[in-house]
Amino acid sequence: MTDLTQSLIPAQQLDDVLAPIAEATGMPNAAYVSDAFFAAERDRLMASTWACVGFASDLVKNGYVKPVDFMGLPLVMMRNKDGETQVFHNVCSHRGMQLIAEEGEVQGVIRCPYHSWTYDLDGNLKGTPHIGGVGQHKVEGFKCEKHGLKPVRSAVWMDMVFINLDGQAPDFADHVAPLENRWRDFIGAEGFGLLRRVNMGGNLEITVNCNWKLAVENYCESYHLPWVHPSLNSYSRLEDHYNIQFGEHFSGQGSLAYRLSNVAGTRLPKFPSWPQDKLEHAEYISFFPNVLLGIQADHAFAMMLEPVSANQTVEHLRVYYVGDEATQDAYAACRTSTLESWRVVFGEDIGAVEGMQRGRKSPGFQGGVFSPVLDHPTHFFHQWVARRVRGDVEAA
Repeated sequence: MTDLTQSLIPAQQLDDVLAPIAEATGMPNAAYVSDAFFAAERDRLMASTWACVGFASDLVKNGYVKPVDFMGLPLVMMRNKDGETQVFHNVCSHRGMQLIAEEGEVQGVIRCPYHSWTYDLDGNLKGTPHIGGVGQHKVEGFKCEKHGLKPVRSAVWMDMVFINLDGQAPDFADHVAPLENRWRDFIGAEGFGLLRRVNMGGNLEITVNCNWKLAVENYCESYHLPWVHPSLNSYSRLEDHYNIQFGEHFSGQGSLAYRLSNVAGTRLPKFPSWPQDKLEHAEYISFFPNVLLGIQADHAFAMMLEPVSANQTVEHLRVYYVGDEATQDAYAACRTSTLESWRVVFGEDIGAVEGMQRGRKSPGFQGGVFSPVLDHPTHFFHQWVARRVRGDVEAA
């Protein structure tokens, strides 16, 4: 454990988090309010695993680029001329100038605004004007192929763009396999390939004044449902939910009482492999560290949590529908209704997570306790955080 994290969270407190749930405490206040802890989280919690930095469909055409600030690290997502999505450090190899300030389509090459060095959409350095003096655009011994943009190991899954900063994590396919295997029971082998994003009725951005970890914790559990989501609880009650935790980095809740979207008599198309006897089943899973996923018989969604500071998070929601038919105008009202229903649900959560953030400033609270029955998914996440702060080998 680093001196920084050791000074902020003593080893004994981490041991307490890792205790069996009936005796455990949660992560202490410093993990939520300390600017120093937040500054260390990117490298301590995120770098050795796969974290989400955006959505591939936000790169709306080939040749499109979008800058990303990942907890202070300047990155850029690019879709090259062949449609391949890649992530690079958003800095010129010459003097470290930020290359891309705004998203948009690149005409020709990417040009550094400082000394006009140019790169193609695969990160290759193409031009170095006057590098050898006025009018001398090449210089002996300088090889452009050694000075392209620095790539970040990345993968695209379910439209989300994931990065592994230290380059040492297992292959993403292995990383996500436990979730894919679990959800094949619902959507079949072809289900992920049927997901379609529709720009109208398909995205939502919410700025929340809380630490990103509180958004994960709140999403993990259904315990709060009767008091925070009274409308939802009217038909999807606490007793209709079950806990989920599996693998090393998945936990959440399932519902046995999801209601299929139905607007003006028009139901959204369903996954063809979804079991008929489970049409009211749904699962809501936190994919650590910063993705919240939902799967229902007639749509799915992914929420990326963007950690802005110790006490602010931006929630980026994208809704996905099933097959090309679901993208047609005939289903526009149903898509809008689906998005609005999630806007209400996630809007109701704002007061809860912001209230917890305010509470983390109290010396009267130092991690709290857990329900030994209803809080297993949340405790599972706390353990994930504690192991990574402690630097356990198995956390990698």
